[in-house]
Amino acid sequence: MTDSYVAAIDQGTTSSRCIIFNQDGAIVTVDQREHRQIFPKPGWVEHDATEIWSKTQAVVAGAIAKAGLNPDQLTALGITNQRETTVLWERATGKPVHNAIVWQDTRTSALCTELGGADGQDRFRDRTGLPLASYFSGPKVAWLLDNVPGLRQRAEAGEIAFGTMDSWLIWNLTGGTDGGVHVTDVTNAGRTMLMNLETLQWDSSILSAMNVPEAVLPEIRSSAEVYGTAVGQLAGVPVASALGDQQAAVFGQTCYGVGEAKNTYGTGSFLLLNTGTRPVPSKNGLLTTMGYQLGGEPPVYCLEGSIAITGALVQWFRDQLGIISSADEIEPLAASVEDNGGAYIVPAFSGLFAPYWRSDARGVVTGLTRYVTKAHLARAVLEATSWQTREVVDAMYEDSGVRITTLKVDGGMTVNDLLMQHQSDVLGVPVIRPVVAETTCLGAAYAAGLATGVWSDTDELKAHWKRDTEWTPRMGTEEREREYHNWHKAVERSFGWEEDGAS
Repeated sequence: MTDSYVAAIDQGTTSSRCIIFNQDGAIVTVDQREHRQIFPKPGWVEHDATEIWSKTQAVVAGAIAKAGLNPDQLTALGITNQRETTVLWERATGKPVHNAIVWQDTRTSALCTELGGADGQDRFRDRTGLPLASYFSGPKVAWLLDNVPGLRQRAEAGEIAFGTMDSWLIWNLTGGTDGGVHVTDVTNAGRTMLMNLETLQWDSSILSAMNVPEAVLPEIRSSAEVYGTAVGQLAGVPVASALGDQQAAVFGQTCYGVGEAKNTYGTGSFLLLNTGTRPVPSKNGLLTTMGYQLGGEPPVYCLEGSIAITGALVQWFRDQLGIISSADEIEPLAASVEDNGGAYIVPAFSGLFAPYWRSDARGVVTGLTRYVTKAHLARAVLEATSWQTREVVDAMYEDSGVRITTLKVDGGMTVNDLLMQHQSDVLGVPVIRPVVAETTCLGAAYAAGLATGVWSDTDELKAHWKRDTEWTPRMGTEEREREYHNWHKAVERSFGWEEDGAS
C-alpha cells in the first residue's frame, strides 16, 4: 500500500507552520514563518491577515519541498488556528477591510461591560458557555462594524465576510473570490460568543443583542469533514479539518474518553477536560467549550481552565531577577534541594485567571526565612505551575463530578522532568508526555485523515499515539494536602493589592 501523507497548517499567534505527517502519525517535515505583531494603541493587538495568508502559502510550499513530495501525494489538509482572532474581508476582492483584531486585544472591554448590563458577565453564559469578555470574537466583529466607515451597511448587504483564521484560510485555499468556501467548525464558532452550545448554530438573539448581521457569518460545520478542495499550489487536495488550537491538542493527545485531560504548558497553560456529549456549565471560573465533532457524530464538550502565568514565571526568574541565565538552568538548581524550604511564589503579575479571575491580585513571594536560598526559590517557581494546575483540576471536578485519571501534557515546559514529577505528585495521577510533542498540528492532521479515510476511527489513532515518558505520584497524601493548604494561604496573600480598578 502506498503511504499516505497528511499536511496540517497551524496558524498561530506569532507564526504559521506546516507539518506533514505520514500514515503512522510521525512527522515527516516542518516549515515555519513568523508574522508581524501590530500595536496601534495600548491594549490593542492586530495582525495583517493578507500577510498571514502569504506566510501560510510559503510554509506549505516549504514543507512540501523539504519532504520531497508532490502536492498530489497529500491525501488531506487540516487546519488549526489561534482561536478568537477576528478578520472581516470583502467577498468580491478578498481584501480585509481592517487588520485582524487578535484574541489578546482589549479594545472591546467597555463594549462588553455595556452588553452585560444588569446581568453582567454572565448574560450569555447559559447559551455560549462563556463570560462576556474582550477575549472572544463577537464583540470584536461589532466593534469593526461600528468603527470602519460604511462597513455596517456593506455587511448587511452581504458584501462582507467574517471569520476566525480557520475561515480566512479555508476561503482562500478553496478559491477565494472564485468559489471559496465560507465555513468554520464548531470549536472555532464556539469561541465567538455567537454560537449556541446546544444547537451548534448561530444564536439569533445574541446576534441581535450584539448587532451582528447574520449575512457576514460562515456556515458552521463539524471539525472533521471535507469542506472543499484546494486550488493553486495544493490543487485537488481535500481541505478536511478545522480545530481551534487547544481543541486540536485535545484531539492530538487522543483524549477521546470522559475524564481524559491534557495540559499545554507555554507562557501560560490551558487545561481541557473531556466531559462527554453534554456541555457542563461552570460555577468555578472555567469555560464550557466545544471539544470536537467528527462528521455527523454527536459533539464532544470540554471544560477549559486557563492559567495566565506558568512558563512566563521562569522567564521572569531569568530576565528580571537574573538568578539563571537560561531557562534550562532552573531544573538542576531546583533539584539541588529537597523541597521549597517553605517558600511559595504566586505569579499574579496581572491578576489571576482560572479559577479565581481576580484582577486585583498581584504576585507574592511568601514563607521567606534566612534558610531559603535561590535553589528553594527555583523550586517554588516550578511548583507554582503544578499548584495552579491542581486548582483548575479541582474546579473541574467541582463542576463536572469527573475525576481525571491521567494528565497528558505538551508544550515547552514538559522537558522539565522535575516539574512533571511534581505535577504528578500534587495531582495524585500519572502525567504522560507523548513521543510527538507537536500535538496541535497532529490533532488537525488526525481529524483530516479521519475525514478522508487515512485512518479508520479513533481507536486506530489511539494505537498510533505513543508515550515518551510517564511520571507517577511519589508524594504521600498527608504531605500533598499540607503543601496544598500552604499554597492556598499564599494565594490569599496575593488578593487585594490593586484597588479601585488601578492597574
